[in-house]
Amino acid sequence: MAAFQTGKRISSRNTFFLKRIFPLAWFGIIALILGTQLTLIRHSGRPPPAAVFIAPVILLALGYFILRRLVYDLADEVYDEGDALRVRFGSEEERIALGEIINVSSTMLTNPPRVTLTLRNPGRFGKEVTFSPPQRFLGAFRSNPLVADLIERVDAARRR
Repeated sequence: MAAFQTGKRISSRNTFFLKRIFPLAWFGIIALILGTQLTLIRHSGRPPPAAVFIAPVILLALGYFILRRLVYDLADEVYDEGDALRVRFGSEEERIALGEIINVSSTMLTNPPRVTLTLRNPGRFGKEVTFSPPQRFLGAFRSNPLVADLIERVDAARRR
C-alpha cells in the first residue's frame, strides 16, 4: 500500500467516515429507537400509533437515498501524481492520465463537496469518477483552488 501513496492526496480524509462510520451510526440509531419504541409498546399492551413505524421508515429511506446519491459513489482516495491521478475504491486502484479527463466539475454547495472527473474512455470505475476534496473553512463560498488548478492542468495536458 505504501507504493500507492506516491503523490499529494487531493481527496478528503473524511471519506472513510462518511462511507463507513456515518451510515452505521445513522441506521443503527434509527433501529435502536424503533426497537426501544416496540419494546415499550409491547409492555404497555396498547396498539402502537402509526408514527412509530412511519417516521423510522421515512428516515431510513431518506438516509439511504441521500447516502446513495452523495456519498457511496465517492472514491476512497485520490492522489495527484503530476501528470496523472491515482484513484482508489476499496482495494482496487487506477491511474488516470490528465489527458484522459475531458471535464472537471465541482459542486461545493453540497455536503460533502464533490469533484467529478469525466473521462474520455471509461476506465475501471466507469466514465465518471467522483471524489470529495478536502474541506476548507467557508469553502462553499469561494472557488476551490485545488479544482481550479486541476482544470488548468487537464486543459494543458489535452493541448499537448
